[in-house]
Amino acid sequence: MGSARQFARILILLSVAAVFAFALIWVMTKPVSPVAADDYLLLLKGDPEKGKLLFAAGDCASCHATPGQDDRLRLGGGLALASTFGTFRAPNISPDPVDGVGAWSSADFANAMLGGVSPHNEHYYPVFPYTSFTGMRLADIGDLWAYLKTLPAVSGRAPPHDLFVLFRVRRLIGLWKLMFFRQDFSEVHTTGDAVLDRGSYLVETVGHCAECHSSRNLFGAIKPSTRFAGGPDPENTGFIPNITPSRIGTWSEADIAEMLKTGNTPDHGRVGSSMADVVANTALLPQSDREAIARYVKSLPPRPTPHP
Repeated sequence: MGSARQFARILILLSVAAVFAFALIWVMTKPVSPVAADDYLLLLKGDPEKGKLLFAAGDCASCHATPGQDDRLRLGGGLALASTFGTFRAPNISPDPVDGVGAWSSADFANAMLGGVSPHNEHYYPVFPYTSFTGMRLADIGDLWAYLKTLPAVSGRAPPHDLFVLFRVRRLIGLWKLMFFRQDFSEVHTTGDAVLDRGSYLVETVGHCAECHSSRNLFGAIKPSTRFAGGPDPENTGFIPNITPSRIGTWSEADIAEMLKTGNTPDHGRVGSSMADVVANTALLPQSDREAIARYVKSLPPRPTPHP
């Protein structure tokens, strides 16, 4: 009898501990929206012309343009993005009020970009690179939002993500954020060199270059030791090159700026694969921005290419 009572007490204590742990995790993983709906900067009218350049610098069309058609400004989504966690589908971010983001507020858009939080207060998967976008200036978010609203509305929603069962629970992304996401954090470091600082901002935040040019750990987060040093393509279709001086140290700033304009490399080659899509966008930037990106890339610390 005594042992039965002792077992019952242990069972009750374990149950209470489990409930407490679940409640604690639930609270800790709550989505946090960084921007209030009445933030005064969002009430200012964004400049769509500036937003157009940010759209190009962010390579937005490469993921969100509807596959199978030539208009890169029809952002109906649907592109399949394979990963070790399953297949993600880029969403419709056109101004369609039902299937796209047309019914969103500017604060909704800012919270998605800066905090990875949806208008329904759910976590976004970090395949959407808010881990880099979180360092963007709020005024730039407003300009980008103003430009998106000028684009054609596209009806139809992208197919749902096809993920392994465990990864379908979005609340668990809150745990991932606790470990790997720092809201408002940016790798941008101001130096006083206007060109270098502009390049740093474009590469580290808007262009989110490290998201592709780095290898990742078991949880899908960037390994700091391989930042910009390349790694396996997240879709397992090749190897993303090292863009630190360890790999392209012989390239001049002019060489890098030319590649970003034409796709031509100094060794008489051409970029291919997903980088060709990137160049289609960086070619639309002013030359000063390409030169700024080039200067920053040249300033990156050399890092060895990780083994495939």
